[in-house]
Amino acid sequence: MALEWEQVIVHAQDPAALGQWWADALGWVVVFTSDDEFEIRPAPEVRPGIEFVRIDEPRKAKSRLHLDFRPDDQAAEVARLEAHGAKRVDVGQGEQSWTVLADPEGNEFCVLGRRKP
Repeated sequence: MALEWEQVIVHAQDPAALGQWWADALGWVVVFTSDDEFEIRPAPEVRPGIEFVRIDEPRKAKSRLHLDFRPDDQAAEVARLEAHGAKRVDVGQGEQSWTVLADPEGNEFCVLGRRKP
């Protein structure tokens, strides 16, 4: 038996708005949209993707799952994402080599430092 990772599901109050925000932030493409779902991928046939699914209740606590991204230039990428609408957040991380940001609905994600050679 084998499993293939299809996608990550993100619950959102506005799937289209949040999904488009992430598509723009990542430079990904939209592969499916409806009133309740919005799916993006790195390219149309490339998986895994991220699917944003409508949920009516607001987020109530710290996310139990988040995405980590490793850019070539951490400071430049953090600045670009903040200009795109991400906010810095403190989740109790203290002084670390990564920066914790949140998307427009408050979902945390990390921008890591450069990978060590």
